[in-house]
Amino acid sequence: MRHSLPLTPQFYVTAPQPCPYLPGRMERKLFTALQGEHAQKLNDTLSKQGFRRSQNVLYRPSCAECSACLSARIRVADFEPSRTQKRVMKKAAALRRNATSPWATEDQFALFRRYLDQRHADGGMADMDIFEFAAMIEETPIKSRVIEYSRPAIEGERGRPLTAVCLTDVFDDGLSMVYSFYDPDLTAYSLGTYVILDHIAIAREAGLPYVYLGYWVPGSRKMGYKAGFSALEIYKGGEWVPMGDPGSHASDLHPLSVDPIAEQVARISLPDTRL
Repeated sequence: MRHSLPLTPQFYVTAPQPCPYLPGRMERKLFTALQGEHAQKLNDTLSKQGFRRSQNVLYRPSCAECSACLSARIRVADFEPSRTQKRVMKKAAALRRNATSPWATEDQFALFRRYLDQRHADGGMADMDIFEFAAMIEETPIKSRVIEYSRPAIEGERGRPLTAVCLTDVFDDGLSMVYSFYDPDLTAYSLGTYVILDHIAIAREAGLPYVYLGYWVPGSRKMGYKAGFSALEIYKGGEWVPMGDPGSHASDLHPLSVDPIAEQVARISLPDTRL
């Protein structure tokens, strides 16, 4: 009989750096490498516990005196679009979706630069070059897709111009929107909202129960849009719970709100490789 040991990755903590969501706070991340033949299984398991992927790393906020960041996901079966979201879908009906392998292109990078320069010129990705962009898209040890959206050409244009892009991971229970960007000049399309709505449609078509949106932070304007989707759950207190009224949640900034790193790691459920 063949036996193997449980998967036991090593966890590490980043050095503190300024928080991008709450002014005056410092962020710190708990992370582990995502590699080897069991990468997909590890990703599926830890993502259900609030972790996110960045290339070949899985991470989760673990700030010394703050537990404001809450992982968020949409229950696909229970989602109902609002009237505003229905208008977004109608307005963007002419967009065409194309799902491809995780391979970076010059058109993607050009759109990415325009998006950063106009929307996030002072963000952590502002200086990313084409090689770093390619690494972000292509360095994935799990099942990932690049979902591209194009629009009809207008006078003087050829083909269908690239309008929005989302790097998407495929879990055993859903889709994870790792990173998305879009044409910053097409504000009338509400492209950020549309891409989420279309991922809900993709998950429904595939029979997947969730769409993972990353982190939601009470009180952060950057993250406020996520609370506008119905059937939203947040990972809080070690379990997924319905968000309910977003106003009922407050950022927990108390210095005792975060358990020691050793206790956090001890509570992480890991997959095993027994056959």
